[in-house]
Amino acid sequence: MGKDTIFMKQIDLTDKIAVVTGGSRGIGESIARSLASLGAEVVLVSRKIEGLTEVENRIKADGGKAVSIPCNTGNLNEIESLFSQIKSRYDKLDILVNNSATNPFFGSNIDAPESAWDKTMSVNLKGYFYMTQHAAKMMLGKVAGSIINISSVNGIRPAPMQGMYSITKAGVISMTQSWAKELAPFNIRVNAVLPGITDTKFSSVMTQNEEILKKMILPNIPMKRIAQPDEIAGAVVYLASDAASFTTGACIVVDGGMLA
Repeated sequence: MGKDTIFMKQIDLTDKIAVVTGGSRGIGESIARSLASLGAEVVLVSRKIEGLTEVENRIKADGGKAVSIPCNTGNLNEIESLFSQIKSRYDKLDILVNNSATNPFFGSNIDAPESAWDKTMSVNLKGYFYMTQHAAKMMLGKVAGSIINISSVNGIRPAPMQGMYSITKAGVISMTQSWAKELAPFNIRVNAVLPGITDTKFSSVMTQNEEILKKMILPNIPMKRIAQPDEIAGAVVYLASDAASFTTGACIVVDGGMLA
């Protein structure tokens, strides 16, 4: 058997059920489409159904399988409803990608309002934790699974004017390692991907500001460019697949050398 054939079998996700939060655009859309292209049926999750159905249609047009379920992952009742629907529809879950994120306040910590703190913590930390909790309970029944948290390079090196966001992303790294140790005996792997600056609507406040881009961002990236969403998706595909069967508690940095 050739090496290419062995690798293709390792990354084959046929018959896997994958949940991708924040799946309506940007990195989440790229992750969802990549997983679907390898055979997974993807459950697309975001607060609003409109953007999800557009991605669902693109996946189906490419020959993949997807369904859309709106859910605010910062709301525990909505998380419970989401997993009730997943259990009813599939009675199993193989892959969870926690990708939803918010960054409602761009400014100094000293001026940060409580409302922004509560929203950032709710989506970026509480949501990840309880999505993982519910997913793990489903995965325990089949004694296997892969959970991937999208953190950020900001979780290691906090960015100016993004203090609360950076704090939550550091928390995601710690959360990943905590869950990885707890779930490893059950063959449920928990890992994180730490993207650098990526060309998405989420980061457009920085990437579309020429002064910030040229003076503050690109000089700190050895590759002298920002990432495209598909470049982040590749790391997620690896972690979701059997190619990463002995990888858990890892934090894969995809940042063009920024943290090197």
